Order: sequence, then structure tokens, then C-alpha cells
Amino acid sequence: MTDRSGHCLCGAVSFTATDVKKGFGACHCKMCQRWAGAAMLAVTVPATEMRIEGQDSVRTRATSDWATRSWCDVCGSNLWYRLTTDGDAAAYEVPLGLFDDVSGFTLEQEIFVDQKSDAFELKGDHARLTEAEVLRKFGLQTAT
Repeated sequence: MTDRSGHCLCGAVSFTATDVKKGFGACHCKMCQRWAGAAMLAVTVPATEMRIEGQDSVRTRATSDWATRSWCDVCGSNLWYRLTTDGDAAAYEVPLGLFDDVSGFTLEQEIFVDQKSDAFELKGDHARLTEAEVLRKFGLQTAT
């Protein structure tokens, strides 16, 4: 694990994440596809390990019954996804593209693989969870 820094496109929001794990995940849910333009590739950073500068430029919106997504109000860059079921302790799911250096990261899991686009396949031997498996894992209810 190592410290990693990053920022939005314009630099109005920057962050330092400490003790960042090298494993990242890919989310194929329809919301992430719309938000990221494809699968969201992100690293989990515990709330206690995230220092944010430019907080006044961060805008956040609830995007489901259990999560929020945040963006930079100056340039529009997507910043992070957070589960609301954990309150203020919720970890940040930070897109890889925001980090200044992405060397050493490795894909550990894909989620919502039953919603994945047929346009691409992520290679490697890693966990692949369906929507039902993800919802069960986090104790969430299926959307109706």
C-alpha cells in the first residue's frame, strides 16, 4: 500500500489518499455506465484515509437509495461514489483516472457483470459478481 494523490480535470478539487491498496474494481451497473461512459474503474479508499482540498467545489447527489456520486462543480469531473448505508464512515470509490500515478494497480473484481456491455471483456483471473450477488453482499434491496 502507498499514498496516492490526484485531482479533477481543472485542479479545483485535489486529494491525497493514504495507504491505498493496489487492487481496484470495475462496476458495470447501468448507473456507472452512464456516469463514467463505460465501466467505472475505481479504487476503494477508507474515509479516514482521504484528505480533500477544494471541498467547496464538490457537489454531491443521491443517485440511489444507498449511494451518492460527487463531481467538481467547476469542471464537471466525476470525483467519487460512496455508499450511504455507512454514513460518514463510507469509503470513497475513486476513479482510477483521477490519480496522478496509476502504476501498480491491478484488477481484483468486477461487479454487476450481468449488466456488462458486450463491447469489451476485462481479462484476468478475478472475482466476477452479478447484480444479485452484489446486492446480497452489501445487504441492499433489488431496485423495482
